[in-house]
Amino acid sequence: MHIDRLDHLVLTVKDVAATCGFYARVLGMEVITFGEGRKALAFGRQKINLHQQGKEIEPKAAVALPGTADLCLITTETPQAVLAHLRACGVPVLDGPVPRTGATGKITSVYFRDPDENLIEVSSYDEA
Repeated sequence: MHIDRLDHLVLTVKDVAATCGFYARVLGMEVITFGEGRKALAFGRQKINLHQQGKEIEPKAAVALPGTADLCLITTETPQAVLAHLRACGVPVLDGPVPRTGATGKITSVYFRDPDENLIEVSSYDEA
């Protein structure tokens, strides 16, 4: 077997509307509706499906709880632009910019939390 890419992942959330608002406003993701009224956050060729806590779609993770994810998202923006945008959105920054290692090389990351306390890392690849 050969895996090509990540298609989607699932976040279990306390409030789907609040999560959609945050990810659209702060991260510029598109809120889409699919299936029988389910919500997802689309970006690039991927999406994040949302499960309402207590109303998860089966099958689901063994322990599906809000605030248990740690996501790294890649941007083409500079870390300074990410910081300025987060400040403008009123989002507290936990750490960064700090050097890290991404899937294909060195990145610079900024960390913050979403409404469910998931850890969100927005990173940019360093110039070669």
